Amino acid sequence: MPRYFFGTDCSTFLTLSTEEIIGHLAIASPFPDEPTQKFAWEREIKILKRVLPGYSGKIYFEFDIPRMGKRIDVVLIIKSAIFVLEFKVGESDFNSAAIDQVWDYAIDLKNFHETSHEATIAPILIASQAPAQGTLIQTTIHDDNVLYPILTNASELKSVIESVLDFCDGDDIDQEQWQAGAYQPTPTIVEAAQALYAGHSVEEISRSDASAINLTETSAQIEAIIFHSRQNNQKSICFVTGVPGAGKTLVGLNIATNNIDKENELYSVFLSGNGPLVAVLREALARNRVRIEAEKGKRLKKGDAKREVSLFIQNVHNFRDECLINLEQAPLEHVALFDEAQRAWDLQQTANFMIRKKRIPNFSQSEPEFLISCLDRHDDWATIVCLVGGGQEINTGETGIAAWIEAVTQHFPGWHIYFPPQLKDSEYSALHALDHFEDRDRLHQSEALHLSVSMRSFRSEKVSLLVKQVLDLDVADARVTLKAIGDAYPIRITRDLQTAKNWLKQQARGTERYGMLVSSQAIRLKPLAIDIRAEIDPIHWFLDGKEDIRSCYYLEDAATEFQVQGLEVDWACVVWDGDFRMGSRDWIYKSFAGDKWNNINKPERQKYLKNAYRVLLTRARQGMVIVVPNGDPEDPTRKAEYYDPVFEYLRDIGFQELK
Repeated sequence: MPRYFFGTDCSTFLTLSTEEIIGHLAIASPFPDEPTQKFAWEREIKILKRVLPGYSGKIYFEFDIPRMGKRIDVVLIIKSAIFVLEFKVGESDFNSAAIDQVWDYAIDLKNFHETSHEATIAPILIASQAPAQGTLIQTTIHDDNVLYPILTNASELKSVIESVLDFCDGDDIDQEQWQAGAYQPTPTIVEAAQALYAGHSVEEISRSDASAINLTETSAQIEAIIFHSRQNNQKSICFVTGVPGAGKTLVGLNIATNNIDKENELYSVFLSGNGPLVAVLREALARNRVRIEAEKGKRLKKGDAKREVSLFIQNVHNFRDECLINLEQAPLEHVALFDEAQRAWDLQQTANFMIRKKRIPNFSQSEPEFLISCLDRHDDWATIVCLVGGGQEINTGETGIAAWIEAVTQHFPGWHIYFPPQLKDSEYSALHALDHFEDRDRLHQSEALHLSVSMRSFRSEKVSLLVKQVLDLDVADARVTLKAIGDAYPIRITRDLQTAKNWLKQQARGTERYGMLVSSQAIRLKPLAIDIRAEIDPIHWFLDGKEDIRSCYYLEDAATEFQVQGLEVDWACVVWDGDFRMGSRDWIYKSFAGDKWNNINKPERQKYLKNAYRVLLTRARQGMVIVVPNGDPEDPTRKAEYYDPVFEYLRDIGFQELK
């Protein structure tokens, strides 16, 4: 199926009438015939018919970018250049949103379209009625052959194209090969959720190269487990593991969107105890649904869209509370997908919550045990899918993955367990629980249930490994990994926050998001105007634009591990405080209370703090800068000795310092 509404070579385009071309576009378009759209196509065609005589190349109208849920007005392939054209018919000026839009399209092709990687890509914004701009061809600091957006009007477009071709060097693009090039995107979790909910398949929005187990393969394995459970009236629990950013949440969303029909026996629900993630995804899906309906000429209120979305993505606590109302009734769903299952509560935390918030005394089940019991109420079959991140427990009472296995072993002997071999690794702490599972016939191991490559840091697959080595004080291996990453995924260190902010702004292009991240224990960053007690609104921080002071773009409000876990930004500024210090041989763990830092001695709390920095250091898709502030000799809570050893440690590994 072509990724565009209409495409042909330039010579054929010039022989076709405007009406014929519009006819092709209208037939291919899934949207209702709108006079405004046909008028825009007509104006674009007339402009291009004046521009293209004399050129040999290819032209594509409405080129699909499923990762973004949008389409490029026109893509031109001429000689060694790819032209990304965004038309604003009848407009006389260039607004910043339109500039970012055409830049986003160009970057998307550069990053994710296989045969566009090496080509020069020229994003061009055409406001048809704008005054003459002159032609300015500029490369960016990324030096990846994506030009700065060129602003022009209809009459100057031909000279702009000529200037770009004069600027370009290299061999002509093989146009047939370019058209056949694979599109291998790595969407943000927000983009992925929007695309899946809008009807795109996981194949369209995920990589399929040999360097990573395809998300499609993992999804297919889970679908097979669900189908087998239903066919055999079997109850099963399935664990999906993966490195940070590998796409575990995307797998869960894919299963849920494939089985979104409540009348279908396979109806599934995506559950998460991560409040910010649920809020951001629901809002993003609702906004996108309203936009899509508006494009179809229909009006949908965002509140109505959010109500629909809330059935598909639920907070695990709401699901739990519904099951508490009637302790005998089975839930509607036979399939439940628990995101970040390692963060489920242990018995003590669950019991404390039940007496404090629900007035239920003597509650005797951990959260995993109770949630399994809810699905166990079905007389026939049920499947639970646990999406598990290793080393991601960050809060008191988060029990880890072993509690799920122990619950099955001790209370649900008929259930089958499906797991990847990596579940036995130390970071998942499940080996002991698996060894105590006596019925080996109900243990099923599958390599396809582990996602080993980070999709988030698509510029380099080794970022999560590097972070693990840094936190494990594995200096020799960290140096090797950092060298292998090189500048494919730039990581910088600095002592100055403003220097870091300036670097972030220079790196980001189009609508690439950048934001400031800190530990929830980073109390003494307040002198740097970072106050963690002023909580961000994750919806505004992650979804709103550059004009909104509440958004991440303003670099005024910092997100902690609790707000950012499961989500991401393109470029991150991680500010390191005195809570996580470098000792002579190991990390020193601190919390601030009153007027001083206090030792954290409990191994469990030390693990949470270390994992918090693991989360913060694996949130960026394209690069990050780490700020280790200078100490203040006049402030006993911010001594240089709290910060200097961390900075020297990072510099000794080989991280490049920003001056």
